[in-house]
Amino acid sequence: MTDRPSARTCIFLGEKAAEAARFYAETIPDTHVDHTQPIGNGQNMVLFRVMGTPFMAMDGNPSFEARPDHSISIATLDQAETDRLWDALSEGGSEGRCGWLCDRFGVHWQIVPTAMTHMLGNPDRDAAGRAQAAMMQMKKIDIAAMEAAFRGDA
Repeated sequence: MTDRPSARTCIFLGEKAAEAARFYAETIPDTHVDHTQPIGNGQNMVLFRVMGTPFMAMDGNPSFEARPDHSISIATLDQAETDRLWDALSEGGSEGRCGWLCDRFGVHWQIVPTAMTHMLGNPDRDAAGRAQAAMMQMKKIDIAAMEAAFRGDA
């Protein structure tokens, strides 16, 4: 009997699938390349995991463009991890608002501190609203600034 393979998201990256997967494995905790398979004409299919979630990156079909409405969300534990991942992933790419960025390979990411998730989901909806209003003014998330807004500090 053969085990059923897991579902995975496929990302077309033009011609840099292997380079992108290696970069993610070097940059993001608990991320690794499982397999690289040549698929002809110098192109590759790469199976990799980002924090345990399976992905497949493929070279080819340059008509496919990455879209910001498809992103990989990374939960970070603190400001230091948020800063490190933001800086590494946004280098050569572009910064968006509210923790969103596009890396140099065209993949869109959300760098989401767990503290932000807790604030926005807090039952005190006024405090959560203040934190959200602060977040809406940010590119990279500043946890201390969101916490100050959550508390109602000026």
